[in-house]
Amino acid sequence: MTAFLRFFLAALLLATGVASHAAGSGPVVSTERVRAELLAHAPDGVGLGKAVWVGLQLAHQPQWHTYWKNPGDSGLPTRLEWTLPPGVLPGDIQWPVPKKIPIGTLANYGYEGTVLLPVPLEIAPDFKPSPLAQDLEVQLKASWLVCRLECIPEDGEFTLKLPLRSSTALHGPAFDAALSAQPRPVAGGHEATIADGALEIRVQGLPPAAQGKRLEFLPETPEVIETAGAWTQAWNGAVWTARVPLSPQRSASPPVMPVVLADGAAGWRAELKVLGAWPAVAAPAAVSPALAEALRNNAAAAQSPGPGIGLAAALLGALVGGLILNLMPCVFPVLAIKMVGFASHADDRRARRVAGFAYTAGVVLSFLALAALMLGLRAAGEQLGWGFQLQSPLVVAALAALFMLIGLNLAGVFEFGALLPSSVASMEVRHPVGNAFLSGVLAVAIASPCTAPFMGASLGLAVTLPTAQALLVFGVLGLGMALPYLAASLVPAVARILPRPGPWMDVFRKLMAFPMFATVVWLVWVLGQQSGIDGAGALLALLVAMSLLVWTLTLRGRARVALAGVAGLGLLALGWAALPQLVQAPPPQQQAARADGDWQPWSQARVEQLVAAGQPVFVDFTAAWCVTCQYNKKTTLADEQVVAALKRQNVALLRADWTRRDPAITAALASLGRSGVPVYVFYRKGSAPVVLSEVLGVDEVLSVVSPL
Repeated sequence: MTAFLRFFLAALLLATGVASHAAGSGPVVSTERVRAELLAHAPDGVGLGKAVWVGLQLAHQPQWHTYWKNPGDSGLPTRLEWTLPPGVLPGDIQWPVPKKIPIGTLANYGYEGTVLLPVPLEIAPDFKPSPLAQDLEVQLKASWLVCRLECIPEDGEFTLKLPLRSSTALHGPAFDAALSAQPRPVAGGHEATIADGALEIRVQGLPPAAQGKRLEFLPETPEVIETAGAWTQAWNGAVWTARVPLSPQRSASPPVMPVVLADGAAGWRAELKVLGAWPAVAAPAAVSPALAEALRNNAAAAQSPGPGIGLAAALLGALVGGLILNLMPCVFPVLAIKMVGFASHADDRRARRVAGFAYTAGVVLSFLALAALMLGLRAAGEQLGWGFQLQSPLVVAALAALFMLIGLNLAGVFEFGALLPSSVASMEVRHPVGNAFLSGVLAVAIASPCTAPFMGASLGLAVTLPTAQALLVFGVLGLGMALPYLAASLVPAVARILPRPGPWMDVFRKLMAFPMFATVVWLVWVLGQQSGIDGAGALLALLVAMSLLVWTLTLRGRARVALAGVAGLGLLALGWAALPQLVQAPPPQQQAARADGDWQPWSQARVEQLVAAGQPVFVDFTAAWCVTCQYNKKTTLADEQVVAALKRQNVALLRADWTRRDPAITAALASLGRSGVPVYVFYRKGSAPVVLSEVLGVDEVLSVVSPL
């Protein structure tokens, strides 16, 4: 079984790695929504004092858009990170005039169609290319958020070579058009006076082409005005005046506000001197009273010296969360294996201690390995969180096969020693420590979809900490999970409580096969949520074929060779045919079915739209593989009092399904200080979001909803 588990754990890591990939390097990156290309314009070659331009051109599919430097009510501006030779310095993006894009009761600023974001390159005197060099290599890592009704974060890596001694003018017209679309500066005294929750604006010196026209007001500083709010404008001779309402969620108080006044594609830029005192800014995000009290208790208990109260509280939360993790239903199958192991060592004190330390090492090292993989992928630009490996259907299928085999083994259908070569099978006897270690690894593999109380805040903080401190938090989480078994293995009184080995162990072993089969049922359901009913059916067929192969390997003589050969070939053929079904997305009709009832699909734009309209919003960040999520859904969120209170207060119910990877949901979780699910958030206009605890209680939800 030791060699078998090693094989499956390696397969799980491989499947997890296959689920994440980075875009290749080149001048063009294409997605289903955007074609992005790195362009250059150097009509006189590359050298000191010569005009050298580079830029990212985004060609959007119809109805899709990306964002300006101030995205408006939602969105993110396009970001460019350059890698250039010494002596070559990039300037700022020369943003063309954007358009105002209304979305319901919200408004954003961005670009549709095709837009080029030009950037000047400064060639400094210390730029000394090799005499043999022919080109200047420009590397760019870009990220952009492209939206229609939904939003998709995208990124790409680009490489382009500019000839040093000859011109690069192929894209000259595109750069000329982009530069001519820049807003023209307007000289003169411009003012914005704060009065009664609004800005009273005066701009003078606008050219005759703009005077008398209705202009669009586009502030460069985000989160100051109510972007979609009603505002007025007028002309007082050659002076343009306007009254623009301030945002209730304003987060900036600039002394000078640069703004763009636009008439279609033409624009003029003015810097407004702000007169008067800014009102107080919006409050930061809050947590529910129940969770706040729990966090205060944790903080009070964590006053011992340490690297800092933030880290100390996170470590304490991780330790307590790891202890509680043992009580979560997703860990129960592994508890069954450990119970059999403890009983088998009831008379051997040394064996119990060694097994306890080995199990602890397996748990802690697995948490560290999983955390290191997640942190490494996040550093590489992937949007991941806790439980990310179960967002891959291949990982879910591999876990289902693993637990099916363990269940068949516990039920007595086969013994691993009878299937493996004698040299491998004897390792179980010679190295029982390896079995205890791998049972710890297995515990982490199946416990990862669970988020126990206190874990959410600790893991949310961990992903923002330096790598060493983040790994320390995950290591303490593993220690908390393993602590009950380690303590039991070291305390002699536990051995006296355990029953003596006997015939009951065979009955108990077979009984424990059924929790394994129940786990397989759950994993098949999870894969059905990820890949649809066809994917779940394909996995069931593979599990039946695998069970047939295992049974044939228990036979003897020619029957074993013949039947096992046929079963093995059948399993390979079925696996090849079923693979596309396992990894496909569920059909649209099944995805639409998830929105039945009062719950609707989540999007950040939908949340902002509803809140801006004055309707409170309750968001359930969930996943099919999260057992805690499913427990809360069937208990607290289905409670009659909770359902009645939510309807009475006209609360909009949105569900963010993280079953498969979704960078937008990952980004939303990160903004709330979380890295995994479940997360429950209550939004209300004029108030900060309220984050509830992981294991929901009826009273907690009612206390948040009732004060409306």
